[in-house]
Amino acid sequence: MRKIIVFLLLLIAASSIVSAATEADYNAYQDKLKQIQELQQKLESNKGQQKTLSSTITYLNDKIKLTELEISQTEDKLKDLGEEIATLTVKIVRLDESLDRTAQLLISRVGEAYKRTYFKPMYMFLESGGFTDFFESSKYLQLAQSNDRNLLLQLQTDRDVKQEQKDIKETKQAELEQLQKTLFAQENSLSQQKKGKEELLSVTRNDEKKFQQLLAAAQSDIASITQALAKAGVKIGKVATGDVIGSVGSSGCSTGPHLHFEVWENAKFENGMMIYGTRVNPKPYLEDGKYTRPVPNYPAGVTTWYGEVYFLGVHTGIDIANSLGTPIHPIMGGTAYFVSSPCSYNISGGTNLGKGILVDHENGLATLYWHIP
Repeated sequence: MRKIIVFLLLLIAASSIVSAATEADYNAYQDKLKQIQELQQKLESNKGQQKTLSSTITYLNDKIKLTELEISQTEDKLKDLGEEIATLTVKIVRLDESLDRTAQLLISRVGEAYKRTYFKPMYMFLESGGFTDFFESSKYLQLAQSNDRNLLLQLQTDRDVKQEQKDIKETKQAELEQLQKTLFAQENSLSQQKKGKEELLSVTRNDEKKFQQLLAAAQSDIASITQALAKAGVKIGKVATGDVIGSVGSSGCSTGPHLHFEVWENAKFENGMMIYGTRVNPKPYLEDGKYTRPVPNYPAGVTTWYGEVYFLGVHTGIDIANSLGTPIHPIMGGTAYFVSSPCSYNISGGTNLGKGILVDHENGLATLYWHIP
């Protein structure tokens, strides 16, 4: 009796520990989620408001902290999924063992079932010692048949459950693989954010005056592209995949030779001007084999990715460094327009006029190739 009481007490204690651990995990998850939501709201409200070096560094620190929290959250999900998959694997192994046992039992019953169908009831009656023995044998046969039916049902149930568990495991495995990709992307993003912050500190040397110069240059570059797109371009004509539509330069607000590449979806043109469109990440178009890459040296030559925070707001395209004069090709055919706009800030390595090629691909897609000579 004493042993039973001790066992029950240990069981209760173990349950309490598991419950406490589960509650602690849940509280930690909720706390992390709250921090993520608060940082997201803070970053959204402060986006584009960085007017000083100090405020920009604070913004970058918040963005880095947010990404670190998101990485931690993804790692937690990966851990949970890994444990779920391990549990499902054990269940499937046990179901396999159960199926094997049931199948073996059914095989052994096949011979008995054959005998019962081969030897007719009348023969059994004549061979029995009388009515009592005959009825006992009949009851045994009915029970055996019932057991056989139950075994068949159990076999089918085990098969169904096993298939269900396998389907769940496959779904969880797919989720795991997707989360691993998410984690990889988050870690890359974190690396870029830290690199961006280090470069900012290195370039400015913690000097507010230097930062203001860089800020003015960044503002001028954004303004130059915006102005170029706000007016009708000079029509060049039809272009096809493989055509050379320009070359890598450093015109406008540029510090050196590179291609600033942008992409729009749902774009509509009227009289040589894009009247609307949704700016999107060019990366998928650079990595989809059905599109031509505009310049070589991708991704090794990328200096700034789409969406990166740099001095002011978010980078609107992808910058790819190449040597001066490297040919530029459209990602696909369409109608090309020459666009340009002044750069209002004197930048070493740039010019006072930014130039580019805007291509209407006539399928809702538009691309910009900026900083041509």
